[in-house]
Amino acid sequence: MSDTQFDANCIFCKIVKGEIPAKKVYEDDYAVVFHDINPQAEVHLLAIPKRHIVSTKELTDAETETIGRVMVAATKAALALGLDDGWRTIINTGRIGRQEVMHLHVHILGGSKVLPAMVKW
Repeated sequence: MSDTQFDANCIFCKIVKGEIPAKKVYEDDYAVVFHDINPQAEVHLLAIPKRHIVSTKELTDAETETIGRVMVAATKAALALGLDDGWRTIINTGRIGRQEVMHLHVHILGGSKVLPAMVKW
């Protein structure tokens, strides 16, 4: 991938480029899936596109294949870790959605326990 597809200040871009280590579960030409360093469930993975996309807010039809491949990568990683009984996928977008890293990422949460309800108002 060319450097124009990365943000030099983005921690996830640095993981993709191998500048920061990560415990990877899956990788292909489009996506990387790795363990979250601050897990919120027994299994907590992050699936990211290799190309820097800030959030779902920036998605266009041009990213359809990339995002589809990220979701397939997330599924492959979840199944590889034995989450056969299910998992939760979450994509946070922007400030209100509590996105902390400005590189689109999919949280994959699972394990042996049933996850709590999603949102309480």
